[in-house]
Amino acid sequence: MSSSDTPSDTSCELPAPLEVLAGGTVIPAHPLALTAALTLDERRQRALTRYYLASGAGGVAVAVHTTQFEIREPGVGLLKPVLELAADTIRAAADRPFVKVAGACGYTAQAVAEAELAASLGYDAVLLSPAVPGADEKGLIERARAVGEVLPVIGFYLQEAVGGRYLSPSFWSAFTDLPSTVAVKIAPFDRYRTADVIRAVAAADRADEVALYTGNDDDIIGDLLTPYGTGTGTGQRWFAGGLLGQWAVWTHAAVALLDDIRRARAGDHEAMVRCLARRPELTDANQAVFDVRGGFRGCIAGVHEVLRRQGLLDGTWCLDPTATLSPGQSGELTRVAAAYPWLTDDDFVKEHLDDWLR
Repeated sequence: MSSSDTPSDTSCELPAPLEVLAGGTVIPAHPLALTAALTLDERRQRALTRYYLASGAGGVAVAVHTTQFEIREPGVGLLKPVLELAADTIRAAADRPFVKVAGACGYTAQAVAEAELAASLGYDAVLLSPAVPGADEKGLIERARAVGEVLPVIGFYLQEAVGGRYLSPSFWSAFTDLPSTVAVKIAPFDRYRTADVIRAVAAADRADEVALYTGNDDDIIGDLLTPYGTGTGTGQRWFAGGLLGQWAVWTHAAVALLDDIRRARAGDHEAMVRCLARRPELTDANQAVFDVRGGFRGCIAGVHEVLRRQGLLDGTWCLDPTATLSPGQSGELTRVAAAYPWLTDDDFVKEHLDDWLR
């Protein structure tokens, strides 16, 4: 990768897990394993974390949208148990630096409290949700500043279909210049807004210290293959890696894909042709997993269904009773898995599943 890929001039000063983040990696958004009674299935929750470690991912993001925001509700009370279980499993199983990212939500007091909980459990960074009703951009910056006093912060541009909002380029430049910002996850599912953020980050004083991560599950390969012009005279910027709900499934294949993308970016023509051919195929698979036809209603259930078929989960249960597979979604999952065998990792999971479920 070129020097514009990642904050290479400062990464030597970072703790080892944040060096992994800066260098670029696969970070799955960790699902929630539930029993039919909607209680935490600790055995399968641990198995998922072990799966991501064994797959070669560089980290996980826990307590994010894919983990189900409802874990924070007082009647559910799963935020601390889920964060703690992942951290304990990683400590016991990881034999390399592994980035532990915790999601944080809500207004400033709640977000800071969640960051403090994550810090107490050994997390490395916070992915800060932008879904704060009524907050203006200045308020969001001050909230990020407060959270950044607890843990390094990853910014998050979230698509509007699942609760995001428009955030201006000036916001993203200011966010990048916060001393605690280590990365920005760009996930508006919009080419125009994606380019806006990249230019805004490049224009900031701390541009070289902040890694770019794609969260655009609708065009993962397109993002990772593209050298984005910045319009600032500072050259091009690349996405370092992805922090993705799509990469919560078929993760071993996702790690192989990122390696192939790196070969393509380094000039391997055959890898480039292969990745370009797979670009629309991965997007097609994502529409099935995320239930695009159903307006994303079944996105979490779609992730669960893939993992259920592999034996990692026992069912597709969600805390929200309306979060179920949409009509036809199961058939679409069957179709894309059969159409794109490079995408799946069923054999890998089958080989190791008993060990992960121990």
